[in-house]
Amino acid sequence: MYVMLFFLAPLIGLMAGVLGSMFGLGGGFLMIPLLNIAGVDMKVAIGTSASAIFFNMLSSTIAYSRYKYVVYRAGLFISVTAVVTAYFGAQLTRILNADVLRVLFGAVLILVGLRIYAGKEGKERDARRDMNWDSSTYAKLLLGGCLGGFVAGLLGVGGGVVNVPLLTMLGFTIHHAVATSSMAITVTSITSALTHYTLGNVDLQLLALLTPSLIVGAQVGALIAKKTKSRTLRKGFAITLWFVSLRMLLKGIGLLVP
Repeated sequence: MYVMLFFLAPLIGLMAGVLGSMFGLGGGFLMIPLLNIAGVDMKVAIGTSASAIFFNMLSSTIAYSRYKYVVYRAGLFISVTAVVTAYFGAQLTRILNADVLRVLFGAVLILVGLRIYAGKEGKERDARRDMNWDSSTYAKLLLGGCLGGFVAGLLGVGGGVVNVPLLTMLGFTIHHAVATSSMAITVTSITSALTHYTLGNVDLQLLALLTPSLIVGAQVGALIAKKTKSRTLRKGFAITLWFVSLRMLLKGIGLLVP
């Protein structure tokens, strides 16, 4: 391991922890490129990040639970199907042209970001109590989990890029959507972490350097989100989503981006 990483990894973990928690995306979208730029092999960066996300999102979920933002019922329905489809998505990378899918999905995420950025937040309500929990809602959660898991496994992006837009479209406030997405990612990240560990892609020393600051960053990010107005948080999420989609598009057209 490069000596510089002993100093850079905690800082990377802190930044990824704050932003990952604030927007319910997990910190991988920031950790992976920064670790790669710092000299970590891409497979190791992806595998170690996948493992570190569990600690980031667990800390985030605990924080959001204190604020009563987590809708456990929705998070469980999303994660149940995502765990399964993430595995199949990963297996399909051997068959499908992932670059074409990156371009297509990246373009879709730009449009989703525009919708969220321009959208208006509805009247504040408790998503745990005021949602219309009918068969249609459950079906959408299960299907959304299927898509989120598949995308995470196939394209290597966090399921939050699907979870948060899905939940806001179902009527969740952005705060409830971000918190519930964090909870769902906590569950689904276990499978990803174990898979990468068995493949030898997890650097345990690097993971130990990242984890403490990721945990602290998640608490800070959740507190910032709590104190941020809904409209501002929606715009921040949209901008972060555009960053993720731009990276996907550039990778999809063959540019060597970290």
